[in-house]
Amino acid sequence: MRAITYIDKQQSIASIASDNAELVLSAVANRFIGSHPKLPPVYRTHTTRGFRRGNDYRYHMDLAEKWPELTDGQFVYVWGKLWSDQDSESPFSISCFGPVNVYINESKVFASNLNDDVFPDRKTYFRSKLRQGWNDIVLELVKTGTGCGCLFGSGSVKGFPMHILAPTFDRDGQEGWVYSEPQRERMSVLPGSNEATAEKYTWYPSLEWQPDEADKGSFAKLFGNHPGMTAFAWSKLDNSSPVKRMVRLEGHHHGQLTIYLNGTTLYESEASEGQLEIGMELAFGSHDLIVQSANTGSDWGFELSLAAPQEPTVGYLFPQLKLPFAVAGAVGPWLYLGPFEPDRVPHAAEVACVHPALTSKAGEGFGWRTNQPDTWVRPYLENTMFGKWNYPLGVTLYGILKTGAMLSDSHYTNYASDHIEQCTSIFAYSLWDSRHFGSPGTNHQLAAIDSLDDCGSFGAAMLEAHKTRKLEGAEIAAESIMSYITDEQARLPDGALYRVRGTTDFMQNTMWCDDLYMSTPFLTRYYELTGKASALDDAAEQFLRYKKRLFMPDLKIMHHVYDFKFDKPNGVPWGRGNGWVLFSLSELLAVMPTDHKHYEQLMVFFKDLCEGYVSLQGADGLWHQVLTDKDSYEEASCTSMFMYAFARGVRFGWLDDEETYTTAVFRGWEGLTSHCIDKWGNVYGVCRGSGYSFSSLYYKDELTWQLNDTHGIGIVLLAGIEMLQLHKHINSRK
Repeated sequence: MRAITYIDKQQSIASIASDNAELVLSAVANRFIGSHPKLPPVYRTHTTRGFRRGNDYRYHMDLAEKWPELTDGQFVYVWGKLWSDQDSESPFSISCFGPVNVYINESKVFASNLNDDVFPDRKTYFRSKLRQGWNDIVLELVKTGTGCGCLFGSGSVKGFPMHILAPTFDRDGQEGWVYSEPQRERMSVLPGSNEATAEKYTWYPSLEWQPDEADKGSFAKLFGNHPGMTAFAWSKLDNSSPVKRMVRLEGHHHGQLTIYLNGTTLYESEASEGQLEIGMELAFGSHDLIVQSANTGSDWGFELSLAAPQEPTVGYLFPQLKLPFAVAGAVGPWLYLGPFEPDRVPHAAEVACVHPALTSKAGEGFGWRTNQPDTWVRPYLENTMFGKWNYPLGVTLYGILKTGAMLSDSHYTNYASDHIEQCTSIFAYSLWDSRHFGSPGTNHQLAAIDSLDDCGSFGAAMLEAHKTRKLEGAEIAAESIMSYITDEQARLPDGALYRVRGTTDFMQNTMWCDDLYMSTPFLTRYYELTGKASALDDAAEQFLRYKKRLFMPDLKIMHHVYDFKFDKPNGVPWGRGNGWVLFSLSELLAVMPTDHKHYEQLMVFFKDLCEGYVSLQGADGLWHQVLTDKDSYEEASCTSMFMYAFARGVRFGWLDDEETYTTAVFRGWEGLTSHCIDKWGNVYGVCRGSGYSFSSLYYKDELTWQLNDTHGIGIVLLAGIEMLQLHKHINSRK
């Protein structure tokens, strides 16, 4: 029976493209790409005078440290704002150093109790509604003998690593919170709800230069007075007029100075100080202006501005000095970098990039700063999808990448590769960013790997894309992933990968069949990249170790989880978990040499699994959420993975009963296009991300499906591609 009807037959893509799988592929891929356009990270200022965010993405708000004279009973308020694209409910986590009340949009959403206040190591989770747009978050903190403050932030590090923006006008766009001075009385009206209330108070941290700093040169203020050291400043000279314009730069400097325009020396002075006046003819467009200065005396820095035009300005825009790239929260047109020791000074052309910490000579410790105390420029990934790194997106991008190859359309290939390269190109920088600021604003899963979910799936897609075109940073990321799987990921004494920890105590010390996908496709592609047989051996042996604990020999399918706390499998053959196994095994067998010591064993295992799965295909050509329960809903992602593996098994000559498996593939595709994909490329019936249970009712009733879930989009595409390949294979033999 059909447990759920996802779409009316008239809405299905089969109603208009029953014989055109290419159209189905393009519709599904285009819908995803159209919903998630290519957007870069957002660059914002961040001050280290504020609260540091730890690797758990919670801000360390120790107000007793900020205000050493704080006394018992005094209040301090912390205020920030959080954007939400839509009305939603979000998870938060807090550990209290003393009494805390949390308000979101004036409503109290959390109040600490005695246990919270006394035990600062205690983590408390709560959820709160967010409205579409800006949400004011205010924490009311009280000093007691235990302290004043808390650790506060996201309750879902992997899913929602939120960052907060400063809410005051003078710091618009800056990442971080502001906090008040200590006070004896509660605020009668919270900031955010009333502009006058917000203006009534002074908010910290202060980003004003101290009187003894204000008169120093720009480099001396930012970097200190270090004779012999070199620093850089970067701006853009922008001429929006279509014709050349005469411009004059004027100012003064302390320290040896060289000015470059588009990498060519424009001005040079060996003098320790002097006045600047430089005239030039400026062509249309945006031009890099780099100032390089060496400290030679008691002061160090420069002032440089465009002189007012001497010709009439009516009818055109006069050239301007602008920031070299958009930085929310920045003041002035200059970014600053340094200081560099004499033997480590990079060339000016090397620093004219967004992430100079990656340049070979710069090494450690360098990122752009603004002309504010202790204020840095950092990237933050604020897109819902594009540029993110997580395991469902790994298989989604793999599907889009292969769709481009199948349709000979570089639009799809480039989209997937560009998404992946946005992650890999910033990977090394995100590690630097994490070391210096506590947690990165981008690439949080790759930069802080602590599970196979964080690396294997997306890493496999990365290496597949790397075959198509060389991706910046991909091989560095691959080595990091390989190091984690080999040296850090928890293993049993026989070498089997397993989960020693989990998001709940119940999930600790378990083995999930999902993790064959989270590991072995990456190991297989790493073997292809490097030729290291140890990676292929490890992948092969994982299947044999998982089979020993999770295989159901009577049904020839797999349990979802083995729980070592109870020393038994959970007894439930979850659809997608089984799909990951067969999909991943087909990926391994396609690369493994036939003379490999485990090839025959794995081929027998593949055939056994195929025999078990094909017998459970439903009446509509789809497989069920619980494979053995036909009352559970028909699930699109496991259907796609079984199709994918069956089609490969026939094409590569692994399966003897070609007619049975070919029929299953075509029936599966008919089921997907008739019941799970509509005319607009939306994909229905994909199970959401799972936990696990010993009860099949959890999988059947609680583990519901979601529309356009990234766990299924890519594998639906891959199933369609393999179905088309199977068609070609059959026709080639006629």
